[in-house]
Amino acid sequence: MIARKLEILVKSHLSAGKAVIVIGARQVGKTTLLKSISEKWRNKVLFINCDEPDMRTLLFNKTSTELKALIGNHTLVIIDEAQRVKNIGLSLKLILDQLTSVQLIVSGSSALELANEINEPLTGRKWEFIMYPLSMAELIEHNSFLEENRLLTTRLIYGMYPDVVNNPGSEKSILKNLTDSYLYKDLFSFKDVRKPEVIEKILQALSLQIGSEVSYNEIADLVKSDPQTVSRYIDLLEKTMVVYRLPSFSRNLRNELKKSRKIYFYDNGVRNAIIANFQPAELRKDIGSLWENFILTERLKFTSYTNLWSNKFFWRTKQQQEIDYIEERDGKLYTFEFKWGTVKKEKAPTTFTNAYPESEHRVITPHNYQPFIS
Repeated sequence: MIARKLEILVKSHLSAGKAVIVIGARQVGKTTLLKSISEKWRNKVLFINCDEPDMRTLLFNKTSTELKALIGNHTLVIIDEAQRVKNIGLSLKLILDQLTSVQLIVSGSSALELANEINEPLTGRKWEFIMYPLSMAELIEHNSFLEENRLLTTRLIYGMYPDVVNNPGSEKSILKNLTDSYLYKDLFSFKDVRKPEVIEKILQALSLQIGSEVSYNEIADLVKSDPQTVSRYIDLLEKTMVVYRLPSFSRNLRNELKKSRKIYFYDNGVRNAIIANFQPAELRKDIGSLWENFILTERLKFTSYTNLWSNKFFWRTKQQQEIDYIEERDGKLYTFEFKWGTVKKEKAPTTFTNAYPESEHRVITPHNYQPFIS
């Protein structure tokens, strides 16, 4: 089994009286992670899979007495796919209040519903973590950097979902199944999603714009909808961890873009499945965009799992000067360019360095990316 970075982080936060919440898209490995964490508890673990209807009834609308009878002498309670239980937050609060010696771990495939259910009941009573598809850092530790570097273009095309990585040769069928059913299952059942076909069209539009600024007005025209609907659906796609937004950086200059955004996918394979394009890297016209999406997402996993807190942006002016990625940490700016091909220059635009002289700049390529993501 490929060791997950999040396991170390979760174990370090286990403490009675607080729940550990693990949120992530479907099929990223949450259940496998929880089972691995529970191994040392052995027969002291109560594992409840809320995808099963009879398991959901065990937690719905129960009194503290009923919950005590359910848990019995178990010292670790794991609730998987908890978003499937209505008012789950109230049940979790009762467990924490009444069974103070019990460690509670909860997972959910949809931040959309789970976060709404638990935020108020568990205020100050939870540690919350995001689980992503496999990271290059995890695969490098499992296989070696040499082996993973050889597979870099494969990762760029097919992505990092565990089933995809563990079943070479079946990547296309796995990704098609993932994007046809599992990935949007929670989203399409959400009460405010009235036109699932519009979401699919929005995803196709976003797939063709990674690395570029995204205009909600332009997408609305393209999918025959309105900007408000596009904005709301993209927000839902972000909450269910299909895509994420990168805002623009603006401080000193009048010509900096102030309200723009880029949108990236949490997984390259999902992006390529949406547009049904699995061409090899050497034949692709979008290889630069794939590299940018891939390396930025790997950096996101790295900073999340190592608690490297930062504000994240891109930068562009009206004259089309740009920087792919900026991290603001402890008041200092670190800027990055992502280049798949030959690097002509390794300096940030002069306009930026004049305005922000204390910033540091690096160019990230396939030849030097390892320290950036692991």
